[in-house]
Amino acid sequence: MSAVTFLPPQSREPCEPCDPPGCAVLAMPSEIDFCNASGLLPLITTAVEQRSDGLRLLVLDLSATRFMDSQGVRLIAAVRRLLPDRALLRVVAAPKGVPSRVLELSGLRRDVPVHDNLTEALRSECGTAP
Repeated sequence: MSAVTFLPPQSREPCEPCDPPGCAVLAMPSEIDFCNASGLLPLITTAVEQRSDGLRLLVLDLSATRFMDSQGVRLIAAVRRLLPDRALLRVVAAPKGVPSRVLELSGLRRDVPVHDNLTEALRSECGTAP
């Protein structure tokens, strides 16, 4: 008889900030689809508004996102439109993951830079290059 331990899923609520100066990093949920995408936009908007005075870079971290459909693409496009002019948007997505492929197929990847990891995304605009 083998013992199996079920660990609770990691609680990754969107808008859990981990912010270097001038940057906001928002961890996105494991799935972004019709069921939750419309509820994510107000959470992201609130996080942006709280940092609106000095926000230069918003990073949506999809590294824990295992599924994303066209609603995720719409969400990212809406966030891009809502950002202040001085703020840039970057996305983190696993290179071989579903979100990365969806962004590629939709063409959004041409307009929003997608990085393989958070370090690359932050290095790109926050002046943390080595």
